[in-house]
Parts: sequence; structure tokens; C-alpha cells
Amino acid sequence: LKIDFSVYYLRDYLLSQPYFYKHGILSEPELMQKVDIVTTNSLYLTEYAQKYNANSFYIGQGCEFEVFEKKTGLIPTDIADIPKPIIGYCGALLSFRLDIGLLISIAKEKPQWNIVLIGPEDEGFKKSGLHQLKNVHFLGHKEPYSLPDYVHCFDVCLNPQLVNEMTIGNYPRKIDEYLAAGKPVVATATKAMEEFAACTYLCNDLNDYLLAIDKILASQDDAGQAHSRIEVAKSHTWENSIIKLYTAINSHQNKQ
Repeated sequence: LKIDFSVYYLRDYLLSQPYFYKHGILSEPELMQKVDIVTTNSLYLTEYAQKYNANSFYIGQGCEFEVFEKKTGLIPTDIADIPKPIIGYCGALLSFRLDIGLLISIAKEKPQWNIVLIGPEDEGFKKSGLHQLKNVHFLGHKEPYSLPDYVHCFDVCLNPQLVNEMTIGNYPRKIDEYLAAGKPVVATATKAMEEFAACTYLCNDLNDYLLAIDKILASQDDAGQAHSRIEVAKSHTWENSIIKLYTAINSHQNKQ
């Protein structure tokens, strides 16, 4: 093939998975060295890519902003009777990605808070002690179109990420979805989350989580804060990612 320009798009740290590690430990760095530029969707992956190709650029990732910004006012029946405050998570409940121990500790430390978990569970979650706690509510899988109605019912949105090789570099698209709804967000601090430091509460341990959630609930979150979060999410669209991609391509071509 005659190739005028080549781009490698890196969106996950695949080498954290045994199947991809077997061949990828050699082939991925080799590929990154061969292409003209590498683009990534997280700051962590940009740093990784720059070890093999100096022309590595962060272009972010888009979210369905309009879907989560829209507030219908509908309250789903299975969340309507859960007392406030509601501390919520929305997404696949995967034990290798989410900190089950942290969730259990939050629920035990603050029995007056109701933790709502929305999404399909893996075996780790199904067998976890979360199911024995009265203030933890599993609402199961929901159709994508209904998720914004649930998120708008949350008082605080969580991303209790388990930090490991597989998760540390992931772009947190979920954060954009929460922010698009204008909701306050408490999340585990990672390199990829640094971009959101000004509009979220980043935590390193249980105490950080408890303090952050307490602060949000006590502050009576105002419309100005919600507007600021929405503006951040609005800047993380697929259109903006494409603009950054073309900017990276043009920047490299102009050097030649």
C-alpha cells in the first residue's frame, strides 16, 4: 500500500490484558514508531505513546452531550421511592474496574446515604457484600435512552474507579455524561482525571470520598456550578476531538 500519512489511535492500554500483551509488547511500540503521529484519548496514554513517538497528541474523546443535558422531569418508578440523598453510579458494574471495597465502606460509614448502582453486574458484584446493605440499591441494566432520567435523580455522581494497569489510563467518558447533566461528581484521582480537576472532586481514599460528598450535600449545589460543569462537558464533543485530530495532523505536516 502507498500511504501518504498514517495515524495510530490509542484509546486503551491493551498491554494490561494477557491476550494482547503476548504479541503487543513488541508490536505496539513498533507500530507507534512507524506511524507519522499517534493520537490518544487520555493524558496517561499520551505520556505512554511519547516514549515511542515524539509526535503523540491528546485529542480527547466525545460524549453524547445533548442526550444527558436534556432534563425531561420524569422520575423512573424504581428510583422514585428511594430516600434522598442519592449517591449514584451509572454504568457496567465490573469488579476489575470499580472499587467494591470502597463502595461498601461508604455505605457502612454513612447509612443515611442511599447508594444507587445502575448497570449490569459481573460475578464479582453479584457475590459482593453490597447486596447485604440496606442502603445500597441495585436497579439493573437500563436502556441508554433512559439513563439521563436516572442521572438527574442523583444528588452526587460517583466514579469509584479501581486503579490498576487496565483502568489508570482510561478516558472517563462517564464523567462527561455526569457533567452534561450538571451534576456534582466525586471520582478517584488518576492521570486521566487531571483534566477534570477544576470541575470535580478527586479522591485518593475513603476519607476523601466522605469529605467530598459531605461538602456537596451541605453546600446546596447552585445553578452557577451546574452551568460550569455543563460548559466543560460541552467542550468534550466528537466534533472537538476531530478538530484536535486535524490540528495534530497539520502541525506535523507543517514541520516537514
